[in-house]
Amino acid sequence: MPSENLRWQTLQALKSSSKGNITYDPYWSERGEHILAGCNEVAVLSSQSGVILERLSMSPRQTSGFQRSNSGESSPGLSEEISASVSSTASNPDTDSKHSTLSAAWHLQAKSEQASYDLFFFVFFSFVFFFKWSVNFVTCYRKMLQFHLMNLLNVSPQMALKLWQEMQEKLLVEVASSESEQLKRFEEFMELKQRQEYQSMRDMMDRGAKESIGRQEKLKEEQRHRRKILNLRLREAEQQRLREAELERQRQAEGRERLRNLNTIQEEILQLNQLLDPSAQNKSDVPTASLSSLSTRGNQLCSQVSEVVPFSALYFQGEFPSMEDMTVAERALHEMRALIRLMQEEVAKAQEKKKQEQEQEEKRRKQTELQAQQEAQKAAVQSAKEKNSAEDSTLKWYKELQESAAQCTQSIEQLTSPKDAQTKKLKLELQKAATIPVSQIASNSGSQLREIFDKIDKLLSGQQVVSGGKSVSTSQHPQGLDFVCYKLAEKFVKQGEEEVASHHEAAFPIAVVASGIWELHPQVGDLILAHLHRKCPYAVPHYPPMKEGTSVEEYQRILGYRVDDSGVEGQDSFLKRMSGMIRLYAAIIQLKWPYSSKQVAAPHGLNHGWRWLAQMLNMEPLADITATLLFDFLEVCGNALMKQYQGQFWKLILLLKDEYFQRIEAVTSSGQMGSVIRLKQFLETSLQSRQISPPKGQLSTMFWRS
Repeated sequence: MPSENLRWQTLQALKSSSKGNITYDPYWSERGEHILAGCNEVAVLSSQSGVILERLSMSPRQTSGFQRSNSGESSPGLSEEISASVSSTASNPDTDSKHSTLSAAWHLQAKSEQASYDLFFFVFFSFVFFFKWSVNFVTCYRKMLQFHLMNLLNVSPQMALKLWQEMQEKLLVEVASSESEQLKRFEEFMELKQRQEYQSMRDMMDRGAKESIGRQEKLKEEQRHRRKILNLRLREAEQQRLREAELERQRQAEGRERLRNLNTIQEEILQLNQLLDPSAQNKSDVPTASLSSLSTRGNQLCSQVSEVVPFSALYFQGEFPSMEDMTVAERALHEMRALIRLMQEEVAKAQEKKKQEQEQEEKRRKQTELQAQQEAQKAAVQSAKEKNSAEDSTLKWYKELQESAAQCTQSIEQLTSPKDAQTKKLKLELQKAATIPVSQIASNSGSQLREIFDKIDKLLSGQQVVSGGKSVSTSQHPQGLDFVCYKLAEKFVKQGEEEVASHHEAAFPIAVVASGIWELHPQVGDLILAHLHRKCPYAVPHYPPMKEGTSVEEYQRILGYRVDDSGVEGQDSFLKRMSGMIRLYAAIIQLKWPYSSKQVAAPHGLNHGWRWLAQMLNMEPLADITATLLFDFLEVCGNALMKQYQGQFWKLILLLKDEYFQRIEAVTSSGQMGSVIRLKQFLETSLQSRQISPPKGQLSTMFWRS
């Protein structure tokens, strides 16, 4: 048959093709490889497969073979079924020998043909339709071997066909099931592949996006870096420009400063040159030849500086004077100043000479005036002596007090000028014990004044007193009592000179303590009067004359002025101190210690006040001092004198206003009328009202109860 001749050609062609050379590896899944990993080309049918299929479709055996070829794997009990069928056929006793001969011949013929058909269809369909599932190739091949084995066992064709069909049906079901599962696995694989491709694409896109973002960040960073470098360069350029501008401004400022200095130097040189002019009035005593030489040199220096200035004509175009120009100008200025110093020295010498001449002239003039004043004072004293017969007794009393004070000073010389440390320490303790209580006197309360009085009284009585945390007594030294009396009296007068001069009301508490101490210790009272007369001779009253050989400064000290290295104190300060001491004296003569056990009058009572006022009116008035002292005395003591002397007092006041006041006005200049006006107003008010008001600060009865 023609088809049979083509079978082996077809098989040979398939075997020689690239598909026929494919090898099967059953362990591909274990290695994780694809089943078609070894295929390089797509599996396609040969050009002759159509003719072969068309010829084979005519034979039912071919169809059966086709079915068998598509059967896939058989069940594991196939060989057992074939053996059973053959056994059953062989055991049939009804079969005759003819039938057996024909069956055997047919079987042999059919066996060869069937083997050829089965082999062809098996190979063909295995390569064409089930190439992708080559895992079934081994199973089909094994079934085919079983089929050939069955033919070799002489089974009847019908039985063999039936068995074959059953086997093929089972195989077809198994293959269909296997193919369905493999299709599912293939779809799952494809879906997994798509997901992997999608995921890989997503990963690739993400990597691309990240790379793009990275490139963008890198570009941005590069741009920022370039921008930073550009800004840095711009900043450096701007700073360089600012530095250059600052240097230029500094140069301009320094140039303008040099220009101003040059102008200032020229102006100063011109002004100094004017001082060298010989025609100036203040240089009239300087030799003309010396001034002419200095003036000539000054003009030369002005010309030298003027020669430097024209070179600065281009200053408005940015040109300024150089350092050399400034050096020339400064050198000229220094030389000009040296010329001025020389000229000033010449002028100073001339003025010093002239001043000495003027001082000598002034000294002669003052000497003449002082002599005239002394003659006038002598005349006034002589006139006072003629008018007041009691003047001699007052002067005698004044001298006795001064002599007593001088003797006391001599007696305490050991304590005044101590030679050993122990005596010096005792002197300081006694002085503190005497002066500190007096400094504490104030108008706070009567009990406080009484404590101070008792403390001073104990000290003067020789008892122990505590001062500065230490006990001290006048009995510790033979001169202790005299020393304490002297320092105590000096302190009372000093309080009037300083405290009462500043606060007029302070005169009464100081005066009442002084009066009480005076009453118990008369030595203290005499020393108070001695110190008072020495510092304020107008409290005597007494106008000390100037003796021959006494200097002006010494005579001013006698009159009560303070004289030191800086000169004589001013008139206002002098009048203030005199006023304080007169007010203290006026308070002492009218006060008595209220706790005194003696029923006697004050130790230095109002009769001394009347005497002082009467003698003041018998003396010629002095400018400024007489009006001041009369006003202070009457303001403090006028009310007490009015009550004591009544009509006689008013006659004295009327005499003061009508006669003595005119003499005060006669010796008072226009610049000294303040005290005169106050005295006049006081006298007019008192005479008009016939009353003098009590002084401010006077201690009342309620004060002593406090």
